[in-house]
Amino acid sequence: MTKRVSNLRSRLGLAAALVGASAALGACTHTSQEAEINTGSLPRDYRARHPIVIQEASRSTEIFIGSGRGGLTAEQRADTMALARTWTREGTGSLLIEAPTHTPNARAADDSLREIQSIFAAAGVPARGVKIRKYTPADPRQLATIRISYPRITADVGPCGLWPEDLGPSIKNKGYLENRPYHNFGCATQRNLAAMVDNPADLVQPRAETPAYQARRNIAFDKYRKGMPTATTYGESDKAKLSDLGK
Repeated sequence: MTKRVSNLRSRLGLAAALVGASAALGACTHTSQEAEINTGSLPRDYRARHPIVIQEASRSTEIFIGSGRGGLTAEQRADTMALARTWTREGTGSLLIEAPTHTPNARAADDSLREIQSIFAAAGVPARGVKIRKYTPADPRQLATIRISYPRITADVGPCGLWPEDLGPSIKNKGYLENRPYHNFGCATQRNLAAMVDNPADLVQPRAETPAYQARRNIAFDKYRKGMPTATTYGESDKAKLSDLGK
């Protein structure tokens, strides 16, 4: 009788161990299935997987100011004028100038700040479009600079460099057998395109056409009505400047 009870207990223990192992395997299988669903739901087209996003971001520049010289150098004045002209074209907010205070070059920075304001005024930037804020650098050893920033519309893609799956054949990469592109494919190309475009709105809609040159078009139409050639006639001095390649 004791031997039967012992055998029954061992069988019950083995059955419990099998049930536990089955539950553990079922949990692992369920997790891997969820991962496959999440990974498989990504679009195959790189333009949809890494879309170019139009958003508002800050553009900033720094002007280095020494402690023994006030005012800007010729190169710094040119950079400041170019920044002001760019702001009038693409800025979506005020120009923010952050000048250092309680630093060895604070006095020279104040002289440079007044020169920056005069350059902005000469470039057509209204006084209400410039905001000034003082700051103290956290590291006193670092050279304090004058920071100029403003918001603008920009195009961006990212982040790149994500590799959620193996590139080669494995049990975790079911897309390898289906010849699907890997996740990071096309991200760098999209990011470079977003960085090179001058006007982010061109990625969404075309620009309006400029008016036609009426004077030249009227001359060409008048010649056409009279049956005369509409091609431009070049003088003898200009013929030498034209290339005969392909003739």
